Amino acid sequence: MAPVLTGGARVGVWRKWIFPSLRLVVFAAIAVALVKLAFFGGQADAPDVDVPSASMMSPQVPVALGTIKNDVVLTGTVSADEAVAVRSTAPGVVRKVSVTVGAWVDAGAEMFVIREDVIRDDGTTWARDLKVVAPAAGTVSTVAVIVGQAAAIGDSIAKIAPPSFHVSATLLPEQQYRLLNQPTDALVSVTGGPASFTCTGVRITTALEGAEGAEGSGTTLRCAVPADVTVFSGLSAKVTISGGAAENVLTVPITAVEGTSGTGIVHFVTADGATEPRTVTLGLNDGLSVEVMTGLAEGDVVLEFVPGAAALGDCDPDSGMECS
Repeated sequence: MAPVLTGGARVGVWRKWIFPSLRLVVFAAIAVALVKLAFFGGQADAPDVDVPSASMMSPQVPVALGTIKNDVVLTGTVSADEAVAVRSTAPGVVRKVSVTVGAWVDAGAEMFVIREDVIRDDGTTWARDLKVVAPAAGTVSTVAVIVGQAAAIGDSIAKIAPPSFHVSATLLPEQQYRLLNQPTDALVSVTGGPASFTCTGVRITTALEGAEGAEGSGTTLRCAVPADVTVFSGLSAKVTISGGAAENVLTVPITAVEGTSGTGIVHFVTADGATEPRTVTLGLNDGLSVEVMTGLAEGDVVLEFVPGAAALGDCDPDSGMECS
C-alpha cells in the first residue's frame, strides 16, 4: 500500500519541485519572447515595388466662355522732348544775334541775321541779309555763333528746348504679338504725379540694323504728354495700351497652348482619357488666358499645361515672358 502524504508533506513538494519548475518555464518563455523581439520583431513585410501606390495625372481644364481684355502694361519714363536745332539757311557771316541762352522764343521769331555774298552773272558780288527764324517755340538752350563768325549753310547755330514732354517705354518682342493693331493712344499713370491721362500720338519704332546706336536698343514705344498735364523729366510711369477686348468667346489658360499668337497646339483629352495634339486658331490673350477661335468647342477638355512646359507660376522673369 502506497504511503499517504499529509498536508505538510504536500506543501513541501510544491515548494521544492513544482514552483521552481513553473518559474523556470515562465523565465524561459520571457527569454524566447525577448530574443524574438530583438532580432525579428522590427522587420516589416517589404512592399511590393512592382505595385504602384499612387498614380500621377496631368491637370485638365474645360474650354469655357469668357472675356479677354488685352491690356499690355509697360514701365516707362517721362522725358523732355529733344531740343530743336536752328540751322543756317545760307553761307555767310553772322551780322546779328537777336537771342540769348535762356530766352523764350516763339515759332517764327527772328534769331539771327546772316549776310550772304551773292555772285552776279558778270562775276561781281552783292550782299544780302537773310533772317534765321525759330523753327519752334521754346527756350533757347544753346547759341553757337557770335557776330562776325562765318557759318556754312546747314550749320547748327543754336538749339531750342521745347516745353513739351513725352513718355517712352521698351516693348518686348513677345508683347508685340499682343498688339494686333497699331495703337494711337495709351493710358499713362505717373508715379507721384497727376491722375491718369491719355498720352497721344503713340509711335512704336525699332532701330534698323546698322543704324547708329541700334545695337541693343530694341523696340520703343513713345507718346506725347498733353500740354496741360504737369510732369517732370525722370518720373517713372505705367503705360497701359489697350489691344482690344473680346466678350463671350472660347478661352483656355495660356499654359495649355503651345504658341500664343496666330495658331497654337493644345493637347485634347479624348473620351477614353487619352490625349492628342490639336491645332487651334488663337485670338486675343491677356497674359493668363487666350481666345480660341477655331479647333475647339465649349466643354472640350484639354491638358492645363503643355507637356514638358513650366507652369505659369514657375516662369522665369529674366526670360521676358509675363509672370503673374
